[in-house]
Amino acid sequence: MHSIHRIFNRGLLASAALATLAVFSYGAALPACAAEKVTLGVAIPTATHSFTSGIVWWANEAKKELEKAHPDLKIIVKTSAAASEQANQLQDMLTVNKINALVIFPLESAALTQPVAQVKGKGVYVTVVDRGLTNTAAQDAYVAGDNTAFGKLPAEYLAKQLNGKGNIVVLRGIPTTLDNERFDAFSAVMKGHPDIKILDAKYGNWNRDDAFKVMQDYLTRFRQIDAVWAADDDMAVGVQKAIDQAKRSDIKEIFGGAGAKGAVKKIIDGDKMIKADVSYSPKFIYDAIKMTAEARLKGEKLPATTIIPSVLITNQNAKQFYFPDSPF
Repeated sequence: MHSIHRIFNRGLLASAALATLAVFSYGAALPACAAEKVTLGVAIPTATHSFTSGIVWWANEAKKELEKAHPDLKIIVKTSAAASEQANQLQDMLTVNKINALVIFPLESAALTQPVAQVKGKGVYVTVVDRGLTNTAAQDAYVAGDNTAFGKLPAEYLAKQLNGKGNIVVLRGIPTTLDNERFDAFSAVMKGHPDIKILDAKYGNWNRDDAFKVMQDYLTRFRQIDAVWAADDDMAVGVQKAIDQAKRSDIKEIFGGAGAKGAVKKIIDGDKMIKADVSYSPKFIYDAIKMTAEARLKGEKLPATTIIPSVLITNQNAKQFYFPDSPF
């Protein structure tokens, strides 16, 4: 059985929360001694929107902080806009930069599986982040956010806010397994609250303009809506704009998702409708780089799977999730 390790984001080790997490020990140290130096390649998408901008920012933060802390560590960060470009970068990092460790956020799962497998076949230690490969034999470790908690925590929160009774509309992301995991977890919680009705659930494509149109449709069709699960902070912006334009006063809360700095700032400032959020931070690339680099410097390996927990963000802890310098 693959080992699973769960960690909190930096600075968020609260003992009460930690007690609820199942933590399994790191894998045994590799038999070989640690290399004198670690050259770690980081392959990530180009910053084409706010989330990937956050990925790039956190990757470079990791490079800056870790190279300063570890003289025997060199980190090469490469961004790409297409799977073919990312595959070519892997070969360059292998032959030109002579990497002996890799952290990759694949642009596409299927297209990158074989190129990553080729790198691993050359003795490079491989950590894959977020978007899994089609063959896990091509990787040594996998790091991702918790998509089940991403749906479960908002459902539990909204059910409590509504005292177990009311009408909710849902905006889903893009048709993907990731979105299915989130929506299934949300729906499973709501099945335990028969007096809460999900009026409709449509795709908003993780886009504020599309979400605005979906919410306009909901507002036209439903006379009483008590809360909205927008399932993404960008979509929540579009939802809030539609509600404001319609001047509807029945909706008491919008719950987005991912912990974007704009949403977290609203929680800190006491926004009347954005009162809570759930974390799914691009900082997991920082965590993956840090864990991989420090393990390799010690000649150790990571667990097969590490899940970065999604945490409920409220006014009580929001400042811990607010990174004003990040683009996300």
